[in-house]
Amino acid sequence: MADNNNDSGSLGWFLAGLGLGAIVGVLYAPKSGRETREDIVNSALDARERAAALAQQGLDKANAYVDQGKQTAGEYVDRGKEYYEKGRSQWTQYVEKGKSLVQEQQDKLQAAVEAGKEAYAGKTEEHAN
Repeated sequence: MADNNNDSGSLGWFLAGLGLGAIVGVLYAPKSGRETREDIVNSALDARERAAALAQQGLDKANAYVDQGKQTAGEYVDRGKEYYEKGRSQWTQYVEKGKSLVQEQQDKLQAAVEAGKEAYAGKTEEHAN
């Protein structure tokens, strides 16, 4: 990217030097005033066209960089969404596994309480008889 900037700057300086050289050459050429003015106007028009072409090239490159940046940002957003969904899915699995473990322990505890009640009821009946 740095090379592109140097190339564009070098080309700009070259064109500026070329335009200045053309103006100096026209001013010192043995022509009439009208011809000299026409040459200056034509040179200015040519320089304007070259400048417009360079500006358009710069705009096109800038738009390409913007599009590339948007695409890259979109890829990062998509990757972030993917990681978010993966994490969310894993979290849901852990929560469900935790719920089933808690339910299993609750069932075991309830069974132990019921067994304890039955054992106590059986002992009290034995002493009562």
